[in-house]
Amino acid sequence: MYEKTVCFSGHRPEKLPNGGDENSIAISQLKSLLYKEIYDSITAGYTEFITGLARGIDNWAAEMIIDFKNKNSDIRLICVKPYTGYGDNWRGYDKWALSHIIEKADEVVTICPEFEKSCMKQRNEYMVDHSSKLIAVVSNYRSGTGQTIRYAQKKGINVMTIEV
Repeated sequence: MYEKTVCFSGHRPEKLPNGGDENSIAISQLKSLLYKEIYDSITAGYTEFITGLARGIDNWAAEMIIDFKNKNSDIRLICVKPYTGYGDNWRGYDKWALSHIIEKADEVVTICPEFEKSCMKQRNEYMVDHSSKLIAVVSNYRSGTGQTIRYAQKKGINVMTIEV
């Protein structure tokens, strides 16, 4: 059931090169690598993509999936919210992007009814448990992304890492 499903993990923008500045060459290159991994996954027959809706990698990947969905009706986007009010306090572009991604999603799953300490980890494990491939952008393995990579490896799913 999940054999053609990819999930994503990666750092928040402030933990990426140049603070995640989307106008920087480093982030443009990073986004190109992410796009290529998604394209290659679609070419290999993957049709479902799961995002955890975190600022940065997750939402950049989700926006790319939305573009692919416009060209290929077989592509599905699944959003996994760690808790019900996730993103309610976001402002500006981040808030708009989150609502746009959720609006374009084929399915939205909410892990916890309200914030609790473990809800982000539970979200990450849910994504891995429902996927056969993880695309991760990582610079620090002592992070939620590193934890997700280790969990995916333990579960035996294909892990593609983009090191930054």
